[in-house]
Amino acid sequence: MAGSLRSAHRRGEPATRNAMSYTPSNPAYADPPEPALPPSSFVFDKSKAALVITDPQIDFLGEDGAAYAVFAESIAEQGTVPNLRRLMVAARDAGIPIIISPHYYYPHDDRWSFNAPGEALMHKLGMFKRQDPLSVDGFEGSGADWLPVLKDVIEDGRTIVCSPHKIAGPQTNDTLFQLRKTGATQVILAGMAANFCVESHLRDFAEHGLEVAVVRDATAGSKIPEGDAYAAALLNFRWFANALWSTDEAVAKLGQAA
Repeated sequence: MAGSLRSAHRRGEPATRNAMSYTPSNPAYADPPEPALPPSSFVFDKSKAALVITDPQIDFLGEDGAAYAVFAESIAEQGTVPNLRRLMVAARDAGIPIIISPHYYYPHDDRWSFNAPGEALMHKLGMFKRQDPLSVDGFEGSGADWLPVLKDVIEDGRTIVCSPHKIAGPQTNDTLFQLRKTGATQVILAGMAANFCVESHLRDFAEHGLEVAVVRDATAGSKIPEGDAYAAALLNFRWFANALWSTDEAVAKLGQAA
């Protein structure tokens, strides 16, 4: 199949390749030298764009976070935390909307009658806990709180913070609604976690007819006996995203737009 896909692509019109090369710190995540999938033809347009960040929270990204241990290696490999900050600052400076899709659990969520394994693990670890939907008592510095290094951008009075998604995708919150209200038809997507919330948001946005550029090193995945979640997500990003950028490439494009 790969050979036939490559042949079919070579017979077609050439598409625009990414102008900036990217070499990951872990060679396992390098792009294939002879890809079967066609190159990206995505053309960034600042006037159509918004940045969506999923779950920039302590429980994923903070060293004391409930799930940090299984993400730590990937976070270090990708440089996720500094890359998220660079990306968010560049989007702010370019004047494009920044939308946060967070993950919160309230006491009533602990009474669900069934859970998939990923949900069950999050509940077991006590991730993203808040005591009440209408109260922020105990929120400051908790696992549900924003990673401190990102707080000044998130709390700048301009960034949109959506209601929480409950499993992985934006179907249960207002992220898509907020995107529509900004007029965005292009989404720059990053955050946590790669094969869970980032991929789920990517798939939903694509199904709603949005163009999506995923920032590959502004996310990370778990590494557990079941497998490398970042590698799984990266493959699906290549299939579903309109573009797969590095943070350097995203920041450069946003800088040109600014």
